[in-house]
Amino acid sequence: MDTEDTGELLLPRSRAANERLHALIPGGAHTYAKGDDQYPENLAPVISHGQGAHVWDVDGNRYVEYGSGLRSVSLGHAHPRVVEAVRRQLDRGSNFVRPSVVEVEAAERFLATVPTAEMVKFAKNGSDATTAAVRLARAATGRRRVALCADHPFFSTDDWFIGTTPMSAGIPDATNELTVAFPYGDLAATEELLARHPGDVACLILEPATHAEPPPGYLEGMRALADRHGCVLVFDEMITGFRWSEAGAQGLYGVVPDLSTFGKALGNGFAVSALAGRRELMERGGLRHSDDRVFLLSTTHGAETHSLAAAMAVLDTYVEEGVTARLHSLGERLAAGVRDAAAGMGVGDHVVVRGRASNLVFATLDEHGRPSQEYRTLFLRRLLAGGVLAPSFVVSSAISDADIDHTVDVAAQACAVYRKALDAGDPTPWMGGRPVKPVFRRQA
Repeated sequence: MDTEDTGELLLPRSRAANERLHALIPGGAHTYAKGDDQYPENLAPVISHGQGAHVWDVDGNRYVEYGSGLRSVSLGHAHPRVVEAVRRQLDRGSNFVRPSVVEVEAAERFLATVPTAEMVKFAKNGSDATTAAVRLARAATGRRRVALCADHPFFSTDDWFIGTTPMSAGIPDATNELTVAFPYGDLAATEELLARHPGDVACLILEPATHAEPPPGYLEGMRALADRHGCVLVFDEMITGFRWSEAGAQGLYGVVPDLSTFGKALGNGFAVSALAGRRELMERGGLRHSDDRVFLLSTTHGAETHSLAAAMAVLDTYVEEGVTARLHSLGERLAAGVRDAAAGMGVGDHVVVRGRASNLVFATLDEHGRPSQEYRTLFLRRLLAGGVLAPSFVVSSAISDADIDHTVDVAAQACAVYRKALDAGDPTPWMGGRPVKPVFRRQA
């Protein structure tokens, strides 16, 4: 690890590469959540390669990585079973003028794993799948408005969602007016929203679970509300899919949505997403019905054979190797270790590990218990210096006990610095520059 005597990480090649990225790519990354503004100043590693739970930056530093691929790489980088499945398909061609037999095999495998769905259509990214669900709901109901959960951070890059964020530049007010929001866990507020827009809400879209478990009866209540008001119930399972159970959150909680969307873990880093749901709805995007046609999903690269092969290998691995259970076990061990370390350093009320064990995040709170980007900057700095790249604590199945032990040790060192900053009432001397910034903000 390339550090000064102070323990500060030096990243000269990464800094130069970041400058090249910004010169050619708006934002310096192809996903805002990967931007260098999400990391302490001059400490945004540019990745050279990854293997299992580890990545190496262009400066030669190795890190234990969490939240790999924005939660998409749940089996670890270059997983041999996935890579071999992809390699076999690459030798057979990746895209044709007619469907490949791989498409029906992948659909059969997906629907066998997620039996609450009756049909599925694949795409390349989650945004296209969720927008297709919204379009289908509008077509099926003849209604205009979309009701989304305000407590969930992201649904799509498309206007119906981005217009609700601080980064709404370029989206007409008329579009924004068609999206309304409800709070997670509050059935009464959602029913009041539906009553305010009688017969005009096409769908209720939400993540079935967040960083906390759904309140008892909540998902069942949302199902009942959708039925009573004639709305389509859509579960965004981009994160919960496979991490909650092999059949998604809907399989775990036993509440069946009309439509659901999957991605991220589905391809272990390869580009594949899915829209799944009831045959009656999904067939409206097909050829065997008498209603007006819905342009559901039609993507040139949506059924590339190597990505679908990756998805099948992932599904098989999850089911045969009990990956979801392993993710929970690893996450529980990590959460307990970091919580103990934080408590031992006297910052247990300030460095807070939250979420389901398979999808852990951490909050950094100031001396008043408020979320703080400044303290997050301090914490991330110390993690990076110790060889831990962790915008979250979301584990992959490639994480080892030794990786967790190392992470806990580094987190303890970070918590010791955190305590010093709290005692001083000012984290600035330990930030090393400007604070990290939230993704959704109006000004750059």
